[in-house]
Amino acid sequence: MTSVLVVDDQVLIRAGLAALIAAAPGLTVVGEASDGREAVALSAEHRPDVVLMDIRMPDMDGVTATAHLLGPESAHHPRVLILTTFDLDEYVYAALSAGASGFLLKDTPPHRLIAALTTVAEGDHLLTPSITRRLIAAFASRSPDPSPPAPALDSLTGRENEVLRLVAHGLANLDIAQRLHVTEATVKTHLNRTMTKLGLNSRAQAVVVAYESGLVVPGDGVL
Repeated sequence: MTSVLVVDDQVLIRAGLAALIAAAPGLTVVGEASDGREAVALSAEHRPDVVLMDIRMPDMDGVTATAHLLGPESAHHPRVLILTTFDLDEYVYAALSAGASGFLLKDTPPHRLIAALTTVAEGDHLLTPSITRRLIAAFASRSPDPSPPAPALDSLTGRENEVLRLVAHGLANLDIAQRLHVTEATVKTHLNRTMTKLGLNSRAQAVVVAYESGLVVPGDGVL
């Protein structure tokens, strides 16, 4: 049974989400929070598998709460699935950078919300190639001049660097596997090792690091 903490400052939306999730097979709601601060406290208490996190909330917003939940000071690191009204605004970019496993718009159909919760609970990331491309565009508009490569990338093997570069270009694991003539499982292994070496929690963070380190430059094509 996958446990979910629902976080939203609007009581009707929060209650509706909680009721929808509670009625879905294999999912249970362990708590509801009205802001990020309460979400952090309830996560420590109930240790949910997934936190369904709103972005714009009073007192502590979803970005700050995500950073707390996934930071080194937290004893429990749940998967964080971001809910937003706006498609990849600056708040979503920041939450993904903090390690959120993906995001959904608030007009997402109920069946897709349930599927998304299951996806991130299983350890996968809700970051499709189209979302990755928008993340890249957001980064390009914020940082037109990439910084020199970060020393942390020196710990990666040549193949791990190659996989990270292709992930940053928006390719899905299957596409990367076909390009490199390896299995999809091998790609996942390389990516998992890369994230472990770099201390990352999500595919989205890997994309951000690839651009911030200068490994990939916005506008470059996939070779």
